[in-house]
Amino acid sequence: MKVLILSGSRNREGQTARIIKAIQKGLAAGKAESDVIFLVEKNIERCRMCDPDGWGLCRRESRCIIEDDCPGIIAQVKAADALVFANPVYFSDLSESMRSFLDRYRRTLFKPGQAPPPGFGRSGGTPVIGICYAGGSGNGTASASFNLERILQSCGLDVIDMINVRRQNIEPKMPQMEIVGKWLASRPTSGPPLGPPPLKK
Repeated sequence: MKVLILSGSRNREGQTARIIKAIQKGLAAGKAESDVIFLVEKNIERCRMCDPDGWGLCRRESRCIIEDDCPGIIAQVKAADALVFANPVYFSDLSESMRSFLDRYRRTLFKPGQAPPPGFGRSGGTPVIGICYAGGSGNGTASASFNLERILQSCGLDVIDMINVRRQNIEPKMPQMEIVGKWLASRPTSGPPLGPPPLKK
């Protein structure tokens, strides 16, 4: 299994990065490969809303007219067996780099007269885990997580978990991140979704 992790944080040594490294440790324990893209380090323009109706080439041909790093990242997202979106919380919402990428990505997935992407609002798309970390007061994780989940679902992804982490509880949650990584690695890359093991009576 190949897992692509997208980080909305600039700091490679910060708390969001610590969470990512713990996820990667669990993935490695589960024999999965992983790569990390720090979105803020990439050249990703904001959506230009090219045409008068606010759409553009994305709606007509499922691709973006802007020639920057975004199309290459989208190709990596589509090739991955599973995804992790790690978002540092700003203003109780997505980071600017995460927002810019997702705004561009989801616009390439819809065309007039076509059905929504596989997995839209239901299981069936690429499995994805969303993580929102808030430093400072620790507030805003719930609203950021709600927004991230909604956008990921609109992209046709199968959101299998959303994890909220605050500055005040990051230490006890670090072991959980490893467990989640190993669990994600155990999921089949095809076939029905893998649920939790049955409870013993």
